Amino acid sequence: MADAHVLVVDDEPEIQELVRYNLAKAGYQVSCAGSGEEALSAIQDQPPDLVVLDVLLPGIDGLDVCKALKQSAQTFAIPIIMLTARSEEADIVTGLELGADDYLTKPFSPRVLLARVKAALRRSGHLPDLEVGIIQYEDVRIHPGHREVRVGTDIVHLTPTEFNILHMLAQRPGWVFTRYQIVDHARGNDAGVTERSVDVHMTALRRKLGLAGAVIETIRGIGYRLRTPATKAS
Repeated sequence: MADAHVLVVDDEPEIQELVRYNLAKAGYQVSCAGSGEEALSAIQDQPPDLVVLDVLLPGIDGLDVCKALKQSAQTFAIPIIMLTARSEEADIVTGLELGADDYLTKPFSPRVLLARVKAALRRSGHLPDLEVGIIQYEDVRIHPGHREVRVGTDIVHLTPTEFNILHMLAQRPGWVFTRYQIVDHARGNDAGVTERSVDVHMTALRRKLGLAGAVIETIRGIGYRLRTPATKAS
């Protein structure tokens, strides 16, 4: 964990210093940027292992920075934790739909921030992952050690959260997982997400998997499961 490099992007000096201090105290390497333009330049020069990104930035805002990172093959896998003063569900969903892995609303607890950072790094593969068994489900191949998903021979680019959701479903095909179980596994018990955000990740997963995405079944009022031959007719 001490080797992990975190970029903190916030135009408020007090917030930037609060985040920097707590991350450095926890053993992370920390760099800071005060604008979207500065952040994109810093990431191009030295890609971090994780970005803590404020939404309301001067010039290029945090949502546009997130979008740019997730559209680039060089940076799409970098986990992003959004910081926002906006607690409205629509703003949170927008960030998640652009590819952000988590979010915190201001004001926030430094302890919660550290827990989210640690969880996001673990999901991204920077922290050790002991589950190395490869799963082959129809045309979908999941390699936990490589954090890689293929449909046929094509690599599917998933966010760390999307990967963990798919991996959980694939470990127990046919088993119905509630939205709360999915949140606990994919983001940690500390993560404050809504049921709607789980649905957003599922929609993105299905879209990225293409035709293979049909194996993910919605169980109305409960959650999701990975279909098996025995459940396809239900």
